[in-house]
Amino acid sequence: MIYENNWASLNSRPVPEWFGDAKFGIFIHWGLYSVPAYARRGEYAEWYGSFMGNDDHPAKEFHERTYGKNFRYADFVSLFRAELFDADEWAELMRDSGAKYMNFVSKHHDGFCMYKTELAPYWNSSDVGPHRDFCAELKEACGKAGVRFGVYHSVYEWWHPECNRNPEKYALTHLIPMLKELVEKYQPYTLFTDGEWSHPSSVWHSTDFLTWLYNESSVRDIIVPNDRWGNDTRGIMGGNFTTEYGDVGFGRTIDKDNPRPFEECRGIGRSFGFNRMEQPSDYMSVKDLLVLLCSLVSAGGNLLLNIGPDADGTIPAIMKERLLGMGKWLSVNGEAIYGSKPYTREKTDKVWYTVQPDALYAIIPDYPCGVHVFDRIPFEDGMKVEVLGANKGVRAFCSDGKLGVDMPFAAPSEVGDGPLYTFKITK
Repeated sequence: MIYENNWASLNSRPVPEWFGDAKFGIFIHWGLYSVPAYARRGEYAEWYGSFMGNDDHPAKEFHERTYGKNFRYADFVSLFRAELFDADEWAELMRDSGAKYMNFVSKHHDGFCMYKTELAPYWNSSDVGPHRDFCAELKEACGKAGVRFGVYHSVYEWWHPECNRNPEKYALTHLIPMLKELVEKYQPYTLFTDGEWSHPSSVWHSTDFLTWLYNESSVRDIIVPNDRWGNDTRGIMGGNFTTEYGDVGFGRTIDKDNPRPFEECRGIGRSFGFNRMEQPSDYMSVKDLLVLLCSLVSAGGNLLLNIGPDADGTIPAIMKERLLGMGKWLSVNGEAIYGSKPYTREKTDKVWYTVQPDALYAIIPDYPCGVHVFDRIPFEDGMKVEVLGANKGVRAFCSDGKLGVDMPFAAPSEVGDGPLYTFKITK
């Protein structure tokens, strides 16, 4: 199909099926801002370049005290060495977490590119600093680990003179050529744009680029762009729709009957880039993360969970622990998640329903032993119920026309490790 250069035509392109089946991806914010790794608790540390120039922000005092008044943001290049970075180790962690795709920040709002590009000479990780093409290394590693490689790319740049003076010219001469180069060079499965909020999509010439992406690019059949193409597009136009800490932005919400997959992005803590000011209490537990994942999947969405590596290339241990805990649960319960569809669009309390062609799943946050009644599932004769990962039988019965289940009390070793439990219902 040929897509025309207008939103009506571009919006008719279906989101590639792999994305809706994947359910779980890992976002990675890593760059020069990972050197100071500083923001107030609850703030985004990747905005350090903006914070350090603000007289009213503590980052300015921190910066001058730590690095000196004459130390520019660009000088962090000399401290960003990535000496412990191992692309294979990262990709294997993503695989072991149960994630099916990676979304790596190729360029944030500071304009510094994490790959080799002729369009940002001496402001990229190949020309200066660590002298490495991280997109190339991660793409190769993801291929070996069976994780799809994708990218985030900021639409605007804080310090690009043309972006501030003439954003339309900037889009035509810098942004779109850079996006096309990035797509053709690394052939990503996802393209998560951001930083679009200052202008409508017409200023960024977003439909020009998407028309090329859908009709001519080498990834036209597989790539999943998002909806951040201008201050007129979030939750309305583009590829998959995105939320961030539950918020679409611009006062909009995602229609619960929207048939396309949506994606919630957030950190394990409150920042995307590594923030050394965050405390253990700022990080979600494995159980909290699994509840979030199941609530999104049961509503037809994906979770894009962010980690922020240290400047040396290591992933903080607390983030690894959370990811591996999710992977352990998904290794047992993944059939209720991957490739599933929503069973009901109505909000449910402490039960998350998904469905596959041959089974229905009810996921609960409580110990599964004893009696449970699933008020969204009509009882039918011949229903069979089991708890994934358990070796105890489950009795199904009718409770006022709804499915009731009764599981004998048992030791934790007999019903799985939790922290959530999945009832699988078949006939």
